[in-house]
Amino acid sequence: MADVKIAVVNRSTVVKDDDVAKLTVALQRQVTRDFAPVWGCPADLRFVPGGKDPGPGEWWLVVLDNSDQAGALGYHQMTNAGLPISLAFAKSAMEAKSNWTVTVSHELLEMLADPNINLTVFDQGPIGARLYAYEVCDPCEADQFGYEIDGFLLSDFVYPTWFEYFWKPGSAQFDQTRHITKPFELLTGGYIGINDFASGFGWYQLEPEGARNAQAIPFQGSRRQRRTVPPRMRLPSDA
Repeated sequence: MADVKIAVVNRSTVVKDDDVAKLTVALQRQVTRDFAPVWGCPADLRFVPGGKDPGPGEWWLVVLDNSDQAGALGYHQMTNAGLPISLAFAKSAMEAKSNWTVTVSHELLEMLADPNINLTVFDQGPIGARLYAYEVCDPCEADQFGYEIDGFLLSDFVYPTWFEYFWKPGSAQFDQTRHITKPFELLTGGYIGINDFASGFGWYQLEPEGARNAQAIPFQGSRRQRRTVPPRMRLPSDA
């Protein structure tokens, strides 16, 4: 049994409880078989039926409709009990023509890898000193790079080698589905939050081909936005 217990809760009107319950089984397999051996983050997941609440000490993984409905939860990453919470917006994903199950998987894995949103990797590569956010799904987040478990499309994720500049192209596995060929590579639709010390821009989003999207404003409560807020200033969720 893992120390981390995660309650998967459905609060969406566009996704049935039965689908979320079956997805929970697939997510458990992804965590146990694929993610935990690589990242050392095991967890036990259970689906919480409608009308029931998660137990004390459980982390939350909540499926909601869209961001305005999540406003009651504050989009925050910590509950008022001081435990991690991940929010996935099924209706918003559908409207964006994305697979909602990839979104749920993405949020789960990134919560496990960096529950407090404070982990970074320092790299002093050929372009200068940078901090890379510990976001393990962002570089390869597009649906086309995901993979199926039990009929559900789940998110691809990078390996620790992705953050290690010394690996030569093709010399190691850099992500679960083997689409990435070298460290710090961003796939189509992917991105990563960095703090480039030389530029003085602070935290910003790096996109494929080195594009800097410093003007992109992260939505309130997102992991990228939370990195700009000191931990003691972050408001807990009312979940």
